[in-house]
Amino acid sequence: MLRTLNQSSMIKGMNEQLWKEKIENFEMAFRMQTSIPGVQDISNESEATKQLYGLDQKISENFGTQCLIARRFLEQGVRFVQVTHSALKAQWDQHGNLRRDHAERAAQVDQPIAGLLTDLKQRGMLEDTLVVWAGEFGRTPTVQGPKFDGRGHNPHGFTAWLAGAGVRPGFKYGSTDEFGYYAEEDPVHVHDFHATLLAFLGIDHEELTYHFAGRDFRLTDVHGRVINEIFA
Repeated sequence: MLRTLNQSSMIKGMNEQLWKEKIENFEMAFRMQTSIPGVQDISNESEATKQLYGLDQKISENFGTQCLIARRFLEQGVRFVQVTHSALKAQWDQHGNLRRDHAERAAQVDQPIAGLLTDLKQRGMLEDTLVVWAGEFGRTPTVQGPKFDGRGHNPHGFTAWLAGAGVRPGFKYGSTDEFGYYAEEDPVHVHDFHATLLAFLGIDHEELTYHFAGRDFRLTDVHGRVINEIFA
């Protein structure tokens, strides 16, 4: 019936190619939605695998489930998967109670992250899967006011880590000043970071440049250098 209705619209002078493309898009969306429940169903995973991700512990169960589902998505050929730490009250923006809350947040994600990396490696998937752990800023090295066990935002020096896909293991690149405030040795700009991620994916960010409205554009904003030192 749907096919008949769609074809009738074409007959009435509508752009046939446009309608075909719309139908293909809707059918793909339908296939994606109907396949999701099976991919998200972890009931057939072994107890050992669930324990690996920390599903047997209340504090890590939420994030561990997300990490396990992420692995299942990758197995099905999903090219990009984002896992967000979104458990109850799971925010890292501690302007107060930093020691207490960061210790709790770390306990929520530590086991699942280790489990994901271990699982990917055991299945032979880590070598062609790039894992990126990052936030948009760090915390200041100084306490935020005398009455608060908290820190302010610090965009000038903070940590992100990568694993898999040819990343050099057991290695750190760059460091901050002696106070931990500014990136001082080998600073990495966000454009450098993006250029390097693209390089791990086999994409030359400079080849993505295009000219528009009198200037050049690209994903790294016509900036950025690949940090070759972190390649294995």
